[in-house]
Amino acid sequence: MRLRVEDLPRHLRGELAPLYLICGDEPLQSGEAGDAIRTAARAAGYATRQVFEANAQFDWGGLAAEANALSLFAEQKIIDLRIPSGKPGKEGGAALAEYAANPPPDTLLLITLPKLDKSQQNTKWFKSLDKLGATIQVWPIKAGDLPRWVDRRMRAAGLDPSAEVVQLLADRAEGNLLAARQEIDKLLLLNGPGGVDLEQFSAALSDSSRFDVFDLVDSALNGDTARSLRILHGLQAEGVASQLVLWALAREIRALARMATEAKQSGNVGQALAAARVWDSRKPLIRAALQRLGPRAWASLLARCQAIDLTIKSRSGDDAWRQFEVLLLNMAGVRLPAAQLSRTA
Repeated sequence: MRLRVEDLPRHLRGELAPLYLICGDEPLQSGEAGDAIRTAARAAGYATRQVFEANAQFDWGGLAAEANALSLFAEQKIIDLRIPSGKPGKEGGAALAEYAANPPPDTLLLITLPKLDKSQQNTKWFKSLDKLGATIQVWPIKAGDLPRWVDRRMRAAGLDPSAEVVQLLADRAEGNLLAARQEIDKLLLLNGPGGVDLEQFSAALSDSSRFDVFDLVDSALNGDTARSLRILHGLQAEGVASQLVLWALAREIRALARMATEAKQSGNVGQALAAARVWDSRKPLIRAALQRLGPRAWASLLARCQAIDLTIKSRSGDDAWRQFEVLLLNMAGVRLPAAQLSRTA
């Protein structure tokens, strides 16, 4: 069965297929399709999830073993299989075809691959999987369709953009839907829901050209305290909204708290990174941060983000920036004396 990305939400409101295969090279749509399937599966009672990344050293026998393993509590489970190369090879193809011929009960298999060419779609393993479940092919959004996509996305987020804003964002985001989502998230954070005119959007774009909160996050994760504080003070001097800084830091810390917990439970940092869909270019940075701080530390930092949020809402702006300093130092692994922490809390 073939499903279009836009038809997936309606499909997921009904009975779930035993298998979903997502293929395509557009990361935002692929990631969101996978998230939607996992959310629907959890709502349907699939309580456990096992993530596999099929690299060159992957043991395909482990897929069959996991599929046929009986849970002590007979829970429904999700097997989340990522094949980054898109080529399972002879052994993998045989394992997938065998799985499709005899799918285990109470198991949902979610497979994510890059774009598959015609020859790959003509293989026995692909045809058997396609027959068993649903295949979602993710295609890049064409330039002519992008304004409509941007408009729908902004309105779904609670924004009411002018036609000029929609077109400007579409022009800037062509070929990079992740960037479009970040701009929409930032607009919602800075201006709240409602109308967005060209002046408001241009102001947000102007801010982006002068500073980069994501540089701040990466610098802290890299343990570079001097650069982190220098960027932070620069952001403050530029008049950057403290809410924007908190949004970027809290989002990363929340993700790291989840990954740290999963890595501790599974004993496999690589599996946690794969489950979180961390880009290859950022894996060394995230891995180093997870080695530096454990689950309890990241959970504590997330609690500090909540405290900073209360400070911002109380309009104690200067206090929030001082708390950011402590937060960044903690992310870098610097432990401050209790007395100093109390002065910045």
